[in-house]
Amino acid sequence: MILKEAIEQLRAGLTGLAEPQEVQAMIRIICEDVFNYDPVDVALRQESELPDFAPERIADIIERLRRHEPLQYIVGHALFHGHKFKVNPSVLIPRPETEQLVDLIIDENPASDLHVLDMGTGSGCIAISLARALKFAQVDALDVSRDALVVARENAAALKVKVRFFESDMLAPQPAARYDIIVSNPPYVCWSERETMESNVKDYEPGQALFVPDNDPLLFYKSIAPYAMQSLEPGGRLYLEINQRFGNEVKRLLEGCGLDEVRIIDDSYGKVRFAAATKP
Repeated sequence: MILKEAIEQLRAGLTGLAEPQEVQAMIRIICEDVFNYDPVDVALRQESELPDFAPERIADIIERLRRHEPLQYIVGHALFHGHKFKVNPSVLIPRPETEQLVDLIIDENPASDLHVLDMGTGSGCIAISLARALKFAQVDALDVSRDALVVARENAAALKVKVRFFESDMLAPQPAARYDIIVSNPPYVCWSERETMESNVKDYEPGQALFVPDNDPLLFYKSIAPYAMQSLEPGGRLYLEINQRFGNEVKRLLEGCGLDEVRIIDDSYGKVRFAAATKP
């Protein structure tokens, strides 16, 4: 099989699965990650012979994508903040919106030697990106899932950054320490919203990292906010990703815990996405 034939097979197999532009993006990722052909190679080497495993591998990828398995899980990684992060079904796939949260923290915290905590780290994408970008920061990260922490530690090692990882539940968080920044992208999707979600999310990504009960949508924020009041240094900042339905409720919760300068912030699509606050 030559590269041109592989691309034709992929395009035919994925037709109707997504918009043509998205299908083309999938093909680009598959060519690069499975066959090591970047876009320039694809343009110039259409007649190149592929390895013997190519037809079987392509057929497997098409079948898995047509079952709505996320492409990131199939190829084993996702791009986030300019770097590849290992992902598997024990961690959420990092989202572009969360990159905006990382950028917000970097922009607002130019000081050096900050002590940072990422609560519910998953793949480690937030913690590791902050460890790379902030000046001489000491970054801690916690998660309740041992499997997620295995992935996070592998990502930190691959990207050559030092992050201290802890197995801890956000509902009873440890370690007890003092921080300049606490950040969290906790579970915040109500169970009633599950049926409106795409199959590649609700059927494959870990529900433990996504969903909260309908009758307690602020479950994790109720734990994070008091912990932040206890653990942040005076003037320290809390940053959160939130459900767009509950911006006002999150604001009242943070203010009720004694946090100051509470802001509800839109993402680049104009949707309520983040909350930020300061410890007096």
